[in-house]
Amino acid sequence: MNTTNSVRIPPPRVLFVDNQISDFLLYRMGLACTLRETGADVHVAVPREPGLEDISCQGIPVHTFYIRRMSTLLVDEVRCGVSLQRLYRRLRPTLVHHLGLKPALYGGIAARVTGVPAAVNTLTGLGHLFTTRTTQARVLRSIVEHGLRFSFGHQNNRVTFQNPDDCDCMVASSIVTRDRAVLIKGGSGVDLSVFRPAPQPDGPPVVLMASRLLWTKGVGEFVAAARAFRAGGIRARFVLVGEPDRGHPAAVPTRTLQHWREVGDVEWLGWQRDMPALIAQSHVVCLPTAYGEGVPRILVEAAACGRAIVASDAPGCREVVRHGHNGLLVPVGDGEALVRAIARLIEDAPLRATMGARGREIAVGEFSLERVIEANLAVYRSLLVSIAGVRSWQGSCQALFE
Repeated sequence: MNTTNSVRIPPPRVLFVDNQISDFLLYRMGLACTLRETGADVHVAVPREPGLEDISCQGIPVHTFYIRRMSTLLVDEVRCGVSLQRLYRRLRPTLVHHLGLKPALYGGIAARVTGVPAAVNTLTGLGHLFTTRTTQARVLRSIVEHGLRFSFGHQNNRVTFQNPDDCDCMVASSIVTRDRAVLIKGGSGVDLSVFRPAPQPDGPPVVLMASRLLWTKGVGEFVAAARAFRAGGIRARFVLVGEPDRGHPAAVPTRTLQHWREVGDVEWLGWQRDMPALIAQSHVVCLPTAYGEGVPRILVEAAACGRAIVASDAPGCREVVRHGHNGLLVPVGDGEALVRAIARLIEDAPLRATMGARGREIAVGEFSLERVIEANLAVYRSLLVSIAGVRSWQGSCQALFE
C-alpha cells in the first residue's frame, strides 16, 4: 500500500537570533507568539542572560549561543560564529531571523555554511560602527562590510531595514542588492492599546528623554539644554530615563549621571519599566541623537501617547517626526536650535496638544504592532514559498500562508 500521502511533513521551524534577551522580550516577543499561533515551530536563540525563563514560560523553546556584543576580539568573534554554526546544524531551522548587526553578520555566515534554506536579517539602525569616523572604526567597518556581503549573499535571503536612509546606504555600498532589501516602517511596532493618549499633567512642563545613555544619543545636549533653561529662570523639569550601555565606548559614566542628578541639572531615574506612565507624566519627549538609529522606539511610543516631540533631523527620527506637524526636528549637534525648539513647545500648550493628536494619527496609521508583524510575516511567506514541502506545510500553517 502506498503510504506516501500519509507521511506528515513537519511545519517550518523558524529560529529567531537576538543578541540581548531584554531586546527580544520588548521588541520581538509579539512577533514570535503570533508566528507560533500560525502553526510554525518557533524557537529563540539568545545569550545566556537573566530572562531566559521569561521566553520559555510562553511555550517557546530557548537556546543559547556565545556572543559578546561590545567585543571586537578575534577569539570572541570566532566563538560566536562557531557557536551559531553548531546550533544551526543541531536545530536545522527552515528559516532563521537574525536581529541586529552581529547576529546578521555571524548568523548570516553560519546560515550559508550550514545550508539553512532561508534567512532574514534585520538591521535595527547602523549604530556606532557606521557613524564613527575614527581610523579604527573605518578599518573595522571595512571588514564588517565584506562579511555582510557574504552573509547577505544567501540565495534565499531578505534584509529588512527600519528607515530608507539605512537601506539606501547598504544598497549603494553593494552590501545588499535592491531586490533583497525590504523597508519595514515602524521599527518593532507599538502596542496602541498600551501606549494611549492621556491628558497633559498639571504643573511645570516636563521634558523627557529615554534611551540608552550614550553620548552619541545626545545626552550631553539634553543636559546642556536643561542648564540653559535653569540659567534663564524658565521653570521646566528635565527627566532622563535609562542606563549606560556597559562596555560601549560612548557610554556616559555612571558617576557623571549621579553628579548631574545631585546638582539638579536633570532628574535621572535610571531604567524604568512603565514607559506609558512616564510618557503620560511628560509634556514633551526629546531625543537629540546623532547615533545610527533604526526607528527610535521612544519616539514611536511618544507619538502613540499623543506627545509632541523634539528630535534630531537624522535617519530614523525623520520616520516618526514630521517637522511642524507632530514635532520639531533640529540639526544634529545644534544645542541652540534644541533649546529654541523645546522652548517653543513648553511655552505653547495648544501647539503641544495639536502636535500630539497628529502624532497619534501617525502611530495608528503607520506604526501599529499588528502592521509591523504582518509586514514581517509577508517577508517569511516570500521566502518559504520557494522551499520544497511548502504545500504540505500549508495544512498546519494556513494562517501564515494566507
